[in-house]
Amino acid sequence: MTKILLLSDTHSYLDKTILKYAKQADEIWHAGDIGDISVTDELARVKPLRAVFGNIDNHVIQKEFPLNNRFMCEDVDVLITHIGGYPPKYNPRTRSEILKNPPKLFICGHSHILKVMMDQKLKVLHMNPGACGKHGFHQVRTMLRFVVDGADIKDLEVIELGKR
Repeated sequence: MTKILLLSDTHSYLDKTILKYAKQADEIWHAGDIGDISVTDELARVKPLRAVFGNIDNHVIQKEFPLNNRFMCEDVDVLITHIGGYPPKYNPRTRSEILKNPPKLFICGHSHILKVMMDQKLKVLHMNPGACGKHGFHQVRTMLRFVVDGADIKDLEVIELGKR
């Protein structure tokens, strides 16, 4: 059983509340727009971190993290990217990979809109944790946490961090 904290769009912002939830996780996953490498450095000091770079991230972050991160978490095939769209309107860059070899869990950020939905046709669970930073049009800062238990994704919770 692996407890995951999923966040995105920090835009260089990290506070004690985010770190409190990070300490409760087994792994932290960041879906891009990190903003400053100090954000991921601090998160990685707390728990193991998997991340991708986003469209605002500079060359330092782009050298540290990939555009796409595909990996197994227990028995769950995971694909994380920053700009990915959502079922069935996937971004052209990710659409071919998802259609050819669908992951069980597809994660992206970018929109600042929290969204969890199932692609019924491909049997892919899509998650976007919204934005936990203070930059952007979102009104409430959000993250997600959940558990990967073998092949199961369960105990999904929305974490609201207050107004931006």
